[in-house]
Amino acid sequence: MTDAKARLPRDERRAQLLTAALEVFTSAGYHAAAMDEIADRAGVSKPVLYQHFPSKLELYLAVLDLHVDQLVYSIQRAIASTHDNSERVRATVDAYFNFIEEEGEAYRLLFESDMSVEPAVRERLTRMTYDCAAAVSAVIAADTGIPDDAAMLLGIGLVGTAQFTARYWLERDGRVPREEAARLVANLQWRGISGYPRTLDERGRK
Repeated sequence: MTDAKARLPRDERRAQLLTAALEVFTSAGYHAAAMDEIADRAGVSKPVLYQHFPSKLELYLAVLDLHVDQLVYSIQRAIASTHDNSERVRATVDAYFNFIEEEGEAYRLLFESDMSVEPAVRERLTRMTYDCAAAVSAVIAADTGIPDDAAMLLGIGLVGTAQFTARYWLERDGRVPREEAARLVANLQWRGISGYPRTLDERGRK
């Protein structure tokens, strides 16, 4: 181990360990992955690894948190990128497909493995869906005036459609070109959600 590695700031060390962990988890799977191998991949001693992450599960959860936050942020950024709602739908669907395309192996490991039965993992996956849906539902509620619970229901529906179609696309090895797949899903969603009036006043005039 070099002195430079030994003196890494804590945040940089953590990022280094998370990168190494993702590589090992992806290649070996969670259950077969060993903390020794992760430490070796990161170029640190096993005690250093345990100083940051007391267990393999905590390390896995930290990797999962990183990717959950990344996806939620990309959805929030897509929604904030324009005031045109049809473009918002397209940008949001595109964000899901981008994430799955760029993080395919990590996506399978973190979001589709048997670790999803672990309560702490399930809680994070549920939070991811709800946080993404909340960003969508806030726009729906503001534009239509429908109650928050109803807007959230629609948000869950839109997010679920994007998640599962992007997942299906990944499982089929992108047989439909990525841009076309995202466009088809976005068009389907927009044809449904655009039927809602933009405000309660508009609804009353119909």
